Amino acid sequence: MSSRHRSIPLARKFSKSKKKCWPARASGSADAESGAVNVISPYFCMGYPMDLTVVWKVMTLSEGSFGITDVNSNIIFSVKGKLLSLHVCCVLVDDGGNPIVTFQQKFLYAHIRWQVFIGESTSANNLLFSLKKSSVFQFKTNLDVFLAYNTKEELCDFRIEGSWMERSCVIYAGNSNAIIGQMHKKHNVQSILLGKETFGVTIYHSP
Repeated sequence: MSSRHRSIPLARKFSKSKKKCWPARASGSADAESGAVNVISPYFCMGYPMDLTVVWKVMTLSEGSFGITDVNSNIIFSVKGKLLSLHVCCVLVDDGGNPIVTFQQKFLYAHIRWQVFIGESTSANNLLFSLKKSSVFQFKTNLDVFLAYNTKEELCDFRIEGSWMERSCVIYAGNSNAIIGQMHKKHNVQSILLGKETFGVTIYHSP
């Protein structure tokens, strides 16, 4: 795992040039040589660590309350839809407004499961991955992520361990100790005054 982070603005890669057509069907393929997993599209696969910032406008329930920026504060992704509603369904879009994935909350027995689909679809054929708590009763947040082809769900493809109170988490590859991403809350006066919560996200690249 490389420790060097690129400061190249993502806006250079995710530009507003033309309307993009993301894959019509779910990917979730794996590279046998590198061991890397292409969850959405090779377009989003980076060969180096990447720093992002997630900004949440706490006091609003309107669309666009979530924004994702690169190191130069360029908005590269945003979320359409209302997260705090009875039936949660929202769409991640790029800087040109093109849908990338749809998040849908599903209640299943004692578990609340999130399902993520390609584009604006909620069809089972376009499922990318799903996420649920590793156990019903938890003191800290532990989540298991299963890619669509992992139908038995005996072992998770990724796992998330963190603290809701501290607003931080670490993402691991499967049940290993290999860290592929992490998030932490940024504490600053500007965020408090503007009614925003800001999170730093680092995405690592494993060769």
